[in-house]
Amino acid sequence: MYSYTPLWQTMQRRGITTYSLVNHYGISSHLMSNLRHNKNVTVETIHRLCQILECTPNDIIEIVPDGSAQTINKTR
Repeated sequence: MYSYTPLWQTMQRRGITTYSLVNHYGISSHLMSNLRHNKNVTVETIHRLCQILECTPNDIIEIVPDGSAQTINKTR
């Protein structure tokens, strides 16, 4: 599972709003909805956000283990 909590924190630190991403940087409102709901986005999207926010992927996304990931690790 993905969490974009770091994105919202990075945006706040950089003073960039969702409005700004949509209206000044051309990020679609559909993409913003996906981010708000922790849905999958492309690596290209992560790259573009990193360029806009002048940050690294760790400042945008974190991977949160879910039950299936823990099960996979236990079988090794």
